[in-house]
Amino acid sequence: MKIVMLDGDTLPQSPTRPEWCTEWDIRGSTSHSEIVSALRGAHIAMTNKIPLRAETLRQLPDLRYICVAATGYDCIDLDACREKGIVVSNVPGYSTRSVAESVIAALFALRRHLVDYANSTCSVWPTSSHFCVHRQPIQDIFGATLGIIGRGDIGSAVGTMAQALGMAVLYADRKGSSQPRAGYVPFDEVLARSDVLTLHCPLTPQTQQLINLQALAQMKPSAWLINTARGGLINEVELAQALKQGVIAGAALDVLTHEPPAADHPLLQSNVPNLLLTPHIAWASQQGVTNLLKGIEGNLAAFAAGKAQNVLS
Repeated sequence: MKIVMLDGDTLPQSPTRPEWCTEWDIRGSTSHSEIVSALRGAHIAMTNKIPLRAETLRQLPDLRYICVAATGYDCIDLDACREKGIVVSNVPGYSTRSVAESVIAALFALRRHLVDYANSTCSVWPTSSHFCVHRQPIQDIFGATLGIIGRGDIGSAVGTMAQALGMAVLYADRKGSSQPRAGYVPFDEVLARSDVLTLHCPLTPQTQQLINLQALAQMKPSAWLINTARGGLINEVELAQALKQGVIAGAALDVLTHEPPAADHPLLQSNVPNLLLTPHIAWASQQGVTNLLKGIEGNLAAFAAGKAQNVLS
């Protein structure tokens, strides 16, 4: 059985080759034009972010199984896979703790302006006439309100951690919902009340650019935005505009719509203030990576045994 991984370099180490695999090809990366040739004759494909759409799948008659090396699976055309009888699995929950802790870390970094203070200390402190230097206003975490969009494993874990820190937690209902569900708060109310808003919902046609200038304008000018989910949840041009105009206090982003981004991306410019940007690594604690590798290996073994797990289609 031939197994091909299309973007192995997205993982710091490769999964262990199964004993029953007759051909094992871990490609560092694969361009769009190379996908079909790379998977020709493969029975199993592994992909992290490289898309497998209907047009591509039609050219791969031998493909029987796709293992998504992640939790999010928006890169896979599930309808096309169902039509062709291709089984698709993901690895749910592997990064819950890692991403949730990254959000909490961003909370502290933003509310306490850690990056600004750390970057300015060597030049500013020696010239200070006092024992301390006051730059940006420092805010406590305790007593602040955290709005969470998305109440899956990660959103729920973030909420639990935030409550342990003494924060009030609001879970946003779907935008436009006429009657909020039990345990949820209307979307617009969450925008207005949150001191920090964090995104944990999947990227769908309904959530595409959910956070735009209109939504940002409903937030407090002192509020912060965190996104560790998918870049497409935010209109990035309008966020850059909002940050430069002081519509909100700032943002911490671990994801962008196109990754890697172009050098001229509006959020990569030096004139965008109060932005903490990291290269999609919220998931990548050592424990998270270990969990992911075990999940991939478990999915492959289960499929080979005729008992596919974590099935999406």
